[in-house]
Amino acid sequence: MNISITLSKAARLYRHKVAVICGRDHLTYGRVDERVRRLAQFFVSTGLKPGDVVSVLLPNCHIFLEIYYAAALAGVILNPINHRLSGSEIAFIIDDAGARLVIGQDRFLDRLGEALKTTPGVCRVVLVGAGNPPDLPVETIRYDEALTGQRPWVGDPISVSDEAVAHLYYTSGTTGNPKGVMLTHKNVTTHALAAIAEVKITDADVWLHAAPMFHLADAWATFAITWVGGKHVMAPEFDPAEMLKTIETQGVTLSNMVPTMLNLLVKHPRINDFDYRSLRVIMSGGAPIAPETVRSIMAAFGCEYIQTYGMTETSPYLTMSILKDHLKGLPPERRFEFRSRTGREFLGVELKVVDDSGQEIRPNNQDIGEIVVKGDTVTPGYWNRPEETAKAIQDGWLYTGDLAVIDEEGYVNIVDRKKDMIITGGENVFSIEVENVLYSHPKILEAAVVGIPDEKWGEAVTAAVVPKSGEDISAEEIISFCKSKIAGYKSPKKVFFLEELPKTGSGKIYKKGIRERFGGSS
Repeated sequence: MNISITLSKAARLYRHKVAVICGRDHLTYGRVDERVRRLAQFFVSTGLKPGDVVSVLLPNCHIFLEIYYAAALAGVILNPINHRLSGSEIAFIIDDAGARLVIGQDRFLDRLGEALKTTPGVCRVVLVGAGNPPDLPVETIRYDEALTGQRPWVGDPISVSDEAVAHLYYTSGTTGNPKGVMLTHKNVTTHALAAIAEVKITDADVWLHAAPMFHLADAWATFAITWVGGKHVMAPEFDPAEMLKTIETQGVTLSNMVPTMLNLLVKHPRINDFDYRSLRVIMSGGAPIAPETVRSIMAAFGCEYIQTYGMTETSPYLTMSILKDHLKGLPPERRFEFRSRTGREFLGVELKVVDDSGQEIRPNNQDIGEIVVKGDTVTPGYWNRPEETAKAIQDGWLYTGDLAVIDEEGYVNIVDRKKDMIITGGENVFSIEVENVLYSHPKILEAAVVGIPDEKWGEAVTAAVVPKSGEDISAEEIISFCKSKIAGYKSPKKVFFLEELPKTGSGKIYKKGIRERFGGSS
C-alpha cells in the first residue's frame, strides 16, 4: 500500500475542504494534491528513480507535508534531517543515506552549504525561500519554480511493495555514529490506521504540528490526519504564547508534544488567557514526563491526556495510557495512576517485558525487564547496517533497550534505560558521542557524560571532567568547544570538575556514581 493513497482518498472526499493552515496560506486538499503531483513529476524529471533518496532540511510547514507525499507518489525514499544539527553532522547523514537531491530552507544555508562540500553524491538542491538561488557547489532551483515548471502527475502512484523503504530517519547509535532507521510503506500506513482507531481521529479533528515534523513524535500525524480528512495547523517554531493562542484561534482538537514543550505551556504566565474548549486530547511523547506535569496539563487544558511511548524504529508508538473501559470507574487517583504510566500496548504491536533469559517477567508491577516488541509497524532494520540490525532484532523481536515493570492489566512503566541515552527536551543524546568530542579537547584527560534530572529539559546533559595536569580550563570553554563540534542541544549544560572519575573495580568509569553525586546539584 503506497503511502500516497492516504492523500488521494482525502482529495477525493474532501477536495474543497481546507487541509493545511500555514501562516497566511490556507490550502485545500485539492490544492495540496495538485502541488504534490507537480513535485512528484519534478522528482522524476530530475532523473530520480524508485529507491533513490531525497534529504529534507525544513521547519514545520505545508511544504514539508507536500514533500512527504510527493516522495511516496514517486517511490523515492524521504530522509528528514534534524535542522538543529551542525554542518558536519548533516553531511554525514546525507552522505550515508546516499541522497541525490536535497530540499532545504534558506535560513539553514550556512550549514547546508558546509555539508554539500563533502557530499559529492548530491546532484541538485531545491531551496525554499525568496530571491535568487545562492552560489552552491551543485545545481540549484527554487521550490516554487520546481512546481510551476511541471505538469501534475497523472494516474496511480509508482508501484512499490509494502516492504519498500519509504522513510529514512537517522538516530544515534551506541558508538555515537548516526544510523538510518528504515520505515516501509506498510510500517507507516499500518501505524496511521492504528492511531486513527486508538485516538478516534476523524475529519472533524484539527491537529497542531507543534513538535518537529522531522521527528516521529509529530510526523506520524501527517498521514493519520490526512487519511481521515482532518486539518493540519503548522507551527514553524515553538513559541509557548503563540501555541496557546493558536489552540484557541484555530480550534485545535488534539496534538502531541514532548514534555519540555508541555511544561513550558502549563507554566506560561498567560496560560489562563485563552479558551481551550476545542481541545479533546493532549498527548505527550518523546521523553519521560513527571506525574506533577501531567496533573498540570489536565488541569490547565481540561481535556483527556494520553501518555505515549515509542521509538523511531516502531513508527513510533508502542504504548498509550488510554484507560480500559472497566478502569474508568476507579477512584480519580487510581485513574490518574494509569493515565500517567507509560501505557498498554498499541494496536498492531505485540509487546512483552522479558528478563535476561528472554522469559516474560511476572506482571506484578515490581519485577523489571526489557521491553521487546514485534508487529507491522516495526522497522526491518538499519540502513546498510546488517550487524546493527541483527543486534536489535532477534527472532523477530525488537529489543528496545528500555527497562520497565508491567502490571496485571498489561500497563507498562519504564523505570530506566539500558543504554546511557539522555533525553533532553525530547531529543535523544548518546553520552559517548559527547564524550568523543570532550576527549578531542587538548586540555581534557578524562570525561564522562550523564543525564541529570532537570525541571526544564527533563534531563540536562552533564559532563564530569578531569583536566590534564597543569591545565586550566573553564566550564564555559568546554561548552563552547562542544557547540562548535555538535548540535547545541547535545552539548553539556553543566560541567563539573573532578580530580579523578569514580571507577568500578575493573577500572570502568562508574556513571551511576556520577549521577548520584551530582543529581541534586544546582
